[in-house]
Parts: sequence; C-alpha cells; structure tokens
Amino acid sequence: MTETAARAISLVVVDDHPVVRDGLRGMFAAAPGFDVLGEASNGVDALTAVERLDPDVVLMDLRMPGGGGVAAIAELTRRGARSKVLVLTTYDTDSDTLPAIEAGATGYLLKDAPREELFAAVRAAADGRSVLSPAVASRLMTRVRTPAADPTETALSAREREVLVLVARGTTNREIAAELFISEATVKTHLTHVFAKLGAKDRAAAVAVGYDRGILG
Repeated sequence: MTETAARAISLVVVDDHPVVRDGLRGMFAAAPGFDVLGEASNGVDALTAVERLDPDVVLMDLRMPGGGGVAAIAELTRRGARSKVLVLTTYDTDSDTLPAIEAGATGYLLKDAPREELFAAVRAAADGRSVLSPAVASRLMTRVRTPAADPTETALSAREREVLVLVARGTTNREIAAELFISEATVKTHLTHVFAKLGAKDRAAAVAVGYDRGILG
C-alpha cells in the first residue's frame, strides 16, 4: 500500500440524484488522497452504508425522498458513529442549516462551491474541524446576534421545528414518521405540542403562525 493510499480519506456520498453522485464520485476519484467507498440515495440507506463501510466523511444532502439528511445525521450522532458528516446541499435557509448543525453535522457547504473548496472541506471534516460556506456562516452569525422578535419562537424544540417544517411542505404524519425515524404516535404528540405553543387549531394555522413568527424560512 502506498503512502497516499494509506492516508486516503474515505467517503460515502449521499444524494438522491444519480448524476450528482456520479459527478462527486468522479471528482474525488480523480483527486489524490480520497477514496469513495459507496453511495446512498436517502437518509435510511445512508445509515446502512455508514454502518457497513465506516467512512471518515459522509457527504450528505438534506432534502431526499425516503429519508432526509437531518434525521440521518441525528441518528448517526445518537449511534456515536465515527464518521464526520459534511452537508452538501443547495439550501442555505435557516430551516435547513440550523437543524442540520444541531443534529451533529461537522460542516455545511453549498453545491456551488469550487472543487478545491470542497476538497479542503472534506479534509477539514476528516480532522474534525468545522467548515461552513461563507453564506451559511453569515446567516448563522446574524441569527446568533439578532434576538428573536417574539420569545415564543424559541418555545419549539429542535424536533418540533423539524416536524413543523415537514408539515409546511405538505408531508403526511406517516411520511414524517419515516423521515424522522419515529412512530406516527410520536409525530402526533409533537404536533399537539406545536399547536399548543403556537396557539394554532390545525396544521394550516400552525404553518401560517410559523411563517409569521419567522420559525419557517
């Protein structure tokens, strides 16, 4: 085994678009010091791949049918996985960024990042260093420095915000349960808490209040 191979950073690529996965695999295959061990098309399959392949870094998309990235990151964190997760997505809204970082992502990069920036981010993630794209870092800094206009916004837990975001996208309770790896009964409990905290009588009202208070981006 060569010195380069011995210190190559191993990766698993998670994205629901085959063209994106192929592009990333080809990009890293052409660069020295990286080894793509496998791929997954959703968060559920990502958990299986990470458990089987034990990569140094997981490149994780967020919005994927059949299991989103945030829930998968949270589950990997709960399991104490060795792999570092670098989010690679097209979304930089608060409703995507904050839950991903709270769930345990090491870094957050946008898909329009130059390849050298992506390579550097993967190396940093493998070393356990946090990496944020400039746009995301700016949003987070603004969020931290700006107090919430309405203190009730902070009343929702991270999981309750996740449920509300999925409700706003028109996701059913069954689909929410599958994406967050929880039971439908637990989803209903979270919704009951969300309705109570927002003073909403149903899903539509909760979404309207969520947008009004800035909870939903």
